[in-house]
Amino acid sequence: MKRPKLFSVAIVAATITFSALSSVAAQDDLPYYLKDRGTGVPLSMFNTFIDKGEFIFYLYYEYYYDQDSEYKPEEFGHNLGQDFQGRYRAHEGLVFLSYGLSDRLALELEAAVITATQYKADDDTSNMPDKLKESGLGDVESQLRWRWTEETLGQPEVFSYFETVFPLQKDKKLIGTQDWEFKLGTGMMKGFRWGTMTLRAAAEYSAAENKGELGEYALEYLKRISKLFRFYLGLEGTQDEVEAITDLQFHVHPNAFIRINNAFGVTSKATDYAPELGVLFHF
Repeated sequence: MKRPKLFSVAIVAATITFSALSSVAAQDDLPYYLKDRGTGVPLSMFNTFIDKGEFIFYLYYEYYYDQDSEYKPEEFGHNLGQDFQGRYRAHEGLVFLSYGLSDRLALELEAAVITATQYKADDDTSNMPDKLKESGLGDVESQLRWRWTEETLGQPEVFSYFETVFPLQKDKKLIGTQDWEFKLGTGMMKGFRWGTMTLRAAAEYSAAENKGELGEYALEYLKRISKLFRFYLGLEGTQDEVEAITDLQFHVHPNAFIRINNAFGVTSKATDYAPELGVLFHF
């Protein structure tokens, strides 16, 4: 006898829900300060942690919407060194890979393909065309993540990271990276009954400008709000570009979750709005 389609769908949904509940049930045995995040090493991807021997594959899409993106025409090979503000739009597809080498050390690799368009400002009198558009390989970067101390009841977890961005787009002006870039950062994380807080900061070096400066800094909050959902709220900046970030994970399977992320520009130089949607698999 053939089962009704509705019945089959209900069985599949119930199986997925049961599997997701089983995958987080072990967290109930953890001390309260680890229940939001588990025992893994924190990764650069918001709200994501990795254990020894674990492999993470994350495939996602991001859109950039900015009405006042700052640019100089000379940066694109044109005849003015003055700052202007024009519209910017971009579509980006990314893949993120990570492997937990040990209880303290993790390796990351991320690569992107992107289509970006910079529109000329109304008051820009340079010989730049009305819009510049480039497509191709975006940023390609890797990170080493190191945990100095594991969190206990009385002390926070302390971690550091080293990032390398590879110069694979020497002939592009709008997308990718034209010269070597490096970043060295550190942070601390502590779990409470009301959520987990993280504070981090980094210094960065650009070979193109031959100088180092303060890089990214962030204050982050994480909370597991149910068996299936985990919520993140962060404030992240790089110099005078500051954005507020929300991130929601829906754990649909023991080895996968859906991520919905939104970034909103807090300062004028930050991107106005950058939503992200992806699926993360971990094995």
